Amino acid sequence: MGVGKSVKRLDAIQKVNGTAKYMEDLIPIGALYTKVVHSTIANGVVKNIDTTEAEKMPGVELVLTCFDVPDHEYATAGHPLSLDPSHADTKDTLILAKRVRYHGDNVAAVVADTALHAQLAAEKVKVEYEEYAPMLTPGTSIGSGCTLHDFRPTNELARMDFTISPEGNVSWYTGKFSEDERIAGRNDLVGERFKVPPVNACHLENNGCFAYMEGRKMVVCSCNQVPHTLRRNIAEAIDLPVGDVKVVKPFLGGGFGNKQDTMFEPLVALASLRLGGRCVAIVLSREETFVNTRTRHSFEMVSALKVDDEGNMTKRGIRINSNGGAYAAHTHAVAAYAVTSNFQTYKTTDVQIGESSTAYTNLPSAAAMRAYGIPQLNFAMESQVEDTARAHGWDPLEFRLKNINTEGFVDPFDKFVVRSCGLAECVKRGREMSGWNRKRKEYDAFNKTSKDVKKGIGMALFSYKIGVYPLQLESAACRIIMNEDGSAQIQVGATELGQGSDTVFSQIASEVLTIPESKLTVISTQDTDVTPYDNGAYASRQTYISGNGVKQAAELIREKLLRHTADVYGLHVEDLAIEKEAVVKRENGERICTIAEICTHMNFVNDQKTATDHITAEHTYTAKNICMAFGVSFID
Repeated sequence: MGVGKSVKRLDAIQKVNGTAKYMEDLIPIGALYTKVVHSTIANGVVKNIDTTEAEKMPGVELVLTCFDVPDHEYATAGHPLSLDPSHADTKDTLILAKRVRYHGDNVAAVVADTALHAQLAAEKVKVEYEEYAPMLTPGTSIGSGCTLHDFRPTNELARMDFTISPEGNVSWYTGKFSEDERIAGRNDLVGERFKVPPVNACHLENNGCFAYMEGRKMVVCSCNQVPHTLRRNIAEAIDLPVGDVKVVKPFLGGGFGNKQDTMFEPLVALASLRLGGRCVAIVLSREETFVNTRTRHSFEMVSALKVDDEGNMTKRGIRINSNGGAYAAHTHAVAAYAVTSNFQTYKTTDVQIGESSTAYTNLPSAAAMRAYGIPQLNFAMESQVEDTARAHGWDPLEFRLKNINTEGFVDPFDKFVVRSCGLAECVKRGREMSGWNRKRKEYDAFNKTSKDVKKGIGMALFSYKIGVYPLQLESAACRIIMNEDGSAQIQVGATELGQGSDTVFSQIASEVLTIPESKLTVISTQDTDVTPYDNGAYASRQTYISGNGVKQAAELIREKLLRHTADVYGLHVEDLAIEKEAVVKRENGERICTIAEICTHMNFVNDQKTATDHITAEHTYTAKNICMAFGVSFID
């Protein structure tokens, strides 16, 4: 019971026996189904759409084209609203697109009584295009003269270039570096080139959603990681007040960041509006989930490093050219996060250089995917560290250990002080557990005599900044409601998508209230009309940010329990504590009453001197600091 103990997942039984309700399980009987007509070209303009044959197909209720939808663009990224326009997400998406920007772009949609009828009718939609040559890489897109979005005529979505002085001061550059200032042109840095392709999350559950009107409310049920942000994006896309949209998030079958964006929710909501509020659903195929949702960014990188004869890193640099795909989604944030994170793991004695650029191209849009640019960065960074150590004949582990940042390191960008860093301990412990020294000698000897089979042992470090503060808001709320039997409901806006956050929240509340997890119910189906606000599931933030909201709400509950017990029994609050589901005297542990007894009393007391108090508490935690995660992986 509590933190630091192994407990059974709260959702384990439901997921094993099949009673967990996912989005598709909740689609009402009689709902209409949507199939999207995807473009058959990668770059061009829709000139005309003929829906005559599609409208005659059996079961068809509505055909929407790119000429029928609202003509204002909206943002799709799952970030909290930024009151600073310079940090706002880019609005570059329409519900259906006239300007085709990738093969498979959404140009029309058919709504019918069954998914099969919708698919058959969608195949009858005839689209006429004006086609242009596709641009698949940043190099072929930037400055090509074929503009994908008018507000970025060169197709460069954003760039960020800087140097960091030995004192940790950041200098920003405007415009392009001159060639002799760029990483590849510096004679004193050894640069290596790396390329990482786009990757899809491949979560088990395909993306999907459904929408219907409930009174004046547009209700959208979606397998989405950020329900409160999704509500805002839907409202903007279909011209409704935010308060007239309700988002429900059921059980999720994985996400990994792919479900952090607004995808087809505005489409089904608009279709429902056009059809008098009827329920309209869409469930993507696996192919559509690959092509029409989000991927990890493809990075082209130059990683640069200079060392002295003693094995100290003196200068480091990274250039990242990020392929953003057809739409901005998370804009330049992924590349920017990666390029600024390059300087968190290792220290240097001289200047550090960072360059990054994100380009629009004619590929599916890239956005969030687990660790937000760090896997791409780490591949380049750790590969070069390994290559450098080998080139100089140094032990790669000792080379890393000599140059890693330690506790007290100050992040040059947000001035966050790292107050806990166990990276050196992780490396040393990993060396011991893996048998690093012994195996390196054994494998070197083996490889000298073995022609076809080779053995090796390797390692790589990582660092990761939790959450998005101070660039964006980090806020999470929790509401706890006590029952008369001493059990409790925990309501959070944070989303469980398989990572175990609901179980973590129950452990945190259990630790504070001494109530076993079996008596704590975390409401896992978020409803933006009911559950309190939370940014959502991303950036590994939920244990630290949302967990603090749960902790502090539980502490308020504890205070109420102690105060009411003191009032009822004529005791002093400061003399009481909670242990093992009971209120006890602090000095000797004498039990006064159980939590169930005081909750029952306060819920139903009916006398002249005592007011009933259904014991609840709500708290909003807003982070003004962040924490870092460090680690090392060994592979044999």
